[in-house]
Amino acid sequence: MYLSIDFNSDEAIYIQVRNQIILGIATAEIKEGDNLPSVRELADNIGINMHTVNKAYTILKQEGYVKLDRRKGAVVALDYDKIAAIEELKGRMRMILAQAICKNISCEEIHAVMDEILNEFSAFDS
Repeated sequence: MYLSIDFNSDEAIYIQVRNQIILGIATAEIKEGDNLPSVRELADNIGINMHTVNKAYTILKQEGYVKLDRRKGAVVALDYDKIAAIEELKGRMRMILAQAICKNISCEEIHAVMDEILNEFSAFDS
């Protein structure tokens, strides 16, 4: 698993780690049941503090993307409430769409962007 961290980004490193793991799951680069690298291994590979990786893994666990096991480490195990996930998606999308409308992006352009992004994810069933 390869993660690219932008140390000059305003986005916190643990969020970048979290986001890249979620993208890896969505694109099927990382599959359910796969073990993620140990906290120490990932921290050493990226050149970041172990606590930063631990924080990312903890958030991924809280969000239902991984299970943490003392023997196996972090294992991709998707556990979600679909109704709650849809409501969360609506909330996030509402603001993104409001921003797009304020920037005069048309409905057709929004749909085209959504289709383009969805096509990046091999797990997406069209």
